[in-house]
Amino acid sequence: MIKRIACIGGGPGGLFFSTLVKRAMPDAEVVLFERNRASDAFGFGVVFSDATLRAIDEADPVLRDGLREHGRHWDSIEVWIKGERPTFSGNGMAAIHRKTLLRLLQEDAISTGVDLRFETYVTDLRELDDFDVVVAADGANSATRERLRGDLGHDVETAQAKFIWFGSTHMFDGLTFIHKKSEHGNFAVHAYPVSDSISTFIVEADEQTWRRAGLDEFDVTQPPGASDLKTKAYLEQLFGDDIPGLELVTNNSRWGNFRTRRTDSWHTGNVAFLGDAVHTAHFSVGAGTKMAMEDAIVLARELASHPDDVGAAFVRYQDERRAKVARIQTAAGPSLYWWEHFADYYDAFEPWQFAFHFFSRSIPLEKIRERDADFAATTEERWAQRHGSDPLRTPLTIGDVTFADRALAWDREAQVLRHPTTGVEVQVSDGTVVDAGATDAQSVEIPRGSSFALVSGGTDVARVAIAETIELAFKVPAIVVAPESDPETLVLSGRASAIVDDGAA
Repeated sequence: MIKRIACIGGGPGGLFFSTLVKRAMPDAEVVLFERNRASDAFGFGVVFSDATLRAIDEADPVLRDGLREHGRHWDSIEVWIKGERPTFSGNGMAAIHRKTLLRLLQEDAISTGVDLRFETYVTDLRELDDFDVVVAADGANSATRERLRGDLGHDVETAQAKFIWFGSTHMFDGLTFIHKKSEHGNFAVHAYPVSDSISTFIVEADEQTWRRAGLDEFDVTQPPGASDLKTKAYLEQLFGDDIPGLELVTNNSRWGNFRTRRTDSWHTGNVAFLGDAVHTAHFSVGAGTKMAMEDAIVLARELASHPDDVGAAFVRYQDERRAKVARIQTAAGPSLYWWEHFADYYDAFEPWQFAFHFFSRSIPLEKIRERDADFAATTEERWAQRHGSDPLRTPLTIGDVTFADRALAWDREAQVLRHPTTGVEVQVSDGTVVDAGATDAQSVEIPRGSSFALVSGGTDVARVAIAETIELAFKVPAIVVAPESDPETLVLSGRASAIVDDGAA
């Protein structure tokens, strides 16, 4: 029987798990070990969408109550670019200062009977040999995971873009994305209010821009705590025209690269992992803390349901949560890709199309219409003003041939690209066929003289990424074969010029 449970890590996931498992197993001793002080909190805000809070609320109202009493809620997302501010409504979200959330979770844990031991660093798992269960919730840089890495099958994918996390004294109305181009390159901000006095202010840039701006001089090997003050001054000046009087607030603020983590096994022996220690998804989807707290719910439930079979509890926990986390990570892929290339979009699109391209990275036009009919209508009107028709009915000229609309057919036997109604066609040899299963967006090459590109094979995500690269880098119409993505969204966003819906990829 489970009599003693240790939790390593006092972040939201670890605290929430400790409270829930103590409540479900009141006779068990639950001890949480956290290396930092109770008052320490690196970072600023954590965000939750309204649609994702139900499971957490049902388990414990601490987050719901905290958001209501101390957090900020909004419905709209704004994009600030080139003097315009397109707004997309229907996106209910709330945020709370991380330090406030941790305090509330600590109080909840103490009132439930959890033994919280701060400034206690577990350097050797043998120190916990007298515990029946050890739960590692010690974050993305988990020392516990690294000690047991050989048993877990842990994989890390490092993003190319650089990011840094500040706070700001400017109070944003809601989630706001600011895009700015300096003489060094493009910078982008993710900003949102987390209390009545401070907002989160995350900045991204590609590595070349970061180096050209001279922001690569800070020594990231310094212990946690020291912040990059040169970057702080540079960004305050860069965004000063957008937000007069802006002051950035530091808190262990230093540049890094986001790392997507995936793990084959979330447990070994009597040790189970949760949260960022075993899985991460890009911060642009705002799912990190949510996933950790949902992990905590399931792990606590399964341990309480199988107190005499820890192995079975771990297996059931992993089976339920890994599939759900995988879906979030898959959905985060297009968002991460977008943020890796936002500088290309800044130069390629007018503000209205830039904003639609951004919002449609994860949801199609029809869902955008459901959330904000005015934003969708404005976007479609701007397209019609330029082209005289809606996206799929807009004529497409390839070489000397003009197709009546954007839905085409590929006659593989005759090797022609043909309009299915008018019969107008061009030879495939006039263009290039790109196999998305054999190449990627970074290595695609289009021969000089190609008047179009057919993108087939591979996954839908790969086909769309390659088509977009062809459109932006080579200025050649890209035609996606058998898209799973919504065709109208692809054309309206500028990711492709046309589609071939022949059922073959």
